[in-house]
Amino acid sequence: MGCCTGRCTLIFICTLQLMAGLERQIFDFLGYQWAPILGNFLHIIVVILGLFGTIQYRPRYIVVYTIWTAFWVAWNVFIICFYLEVGGLSKDTDLMTFNISIHRSWWREHGPGCVGRVVPMPEPASRTLGDHTYVSVTGCIIEFQYLEVIHSAVQVLLSLIGFVYACYVISVFTDEEDSSIKQPES
Repeated sequence: MGCCTGRCTLIFICTLQLMAGLERQIFDFLGYQWAPILGNFLHIIVVILGLFGTIQYRPRYIVVYTIWTAFWVAWNVFIICFYLEVGGLSKDTDLMTFNISIHRSWWREHGPGCVGRVVPMPEPASRTLGDHTYVSVTGCIIEFQYLEVIHSAVQVLLSLIGFVYACYVISVFTDEEDSSIKQPES
C-alpha cells in the first residue's frame, strides 16, 4: 500500500487522537474531573485498539473503534453543552466530579492570563467544604469554559474524521478479504 492510503491516514488520525486524549486526561486529572477522566481512559484504550487493528489488518478492532467514535462524539457534544450551559445544564455543578468534591476545571484558575487571588472562607463554610478556600480569578484571556469547549470540539473533529476513515479502511479490508477468498479456479 502507498503512503497516502486510508490506512496510513487512519493511523495518523488515531495518533493525533491519542495525543489529544492524553493531553486532556492530564488536565482533567489536575482538576479532579472524574467523569471526563473515566471517559478519557476508555477513549485512550479504544483508540489504541483501533490503532492496533489498523496496523495489524484487524477489521473487527476497527469496528469497535468506529462504534466508540459515535459515543465519543456524543459525550463531547454533551461536554460542549455543559460548559455553554445549554438546556438547563450548569457548569457550576459538581456533575463532572460525580458530586464527590467541589473541584472544577483546572482551566478555571490556570487559564492563559488568569490571576488567582485566594480568599479564605468564613469558619462555618470551611467545615462544610473541607478546608478549601475560594479563589477569585481575574484577567483571563480566554474563559475556562471556552477552553473546555475548544478541547471538546477538537475531539469531535478528530472523531468524525476518524469515523469516516475507519469506515473506509473497514471496507477496503473486507474487499481485500473477499477478493482473496474468491480467487478463480485453474
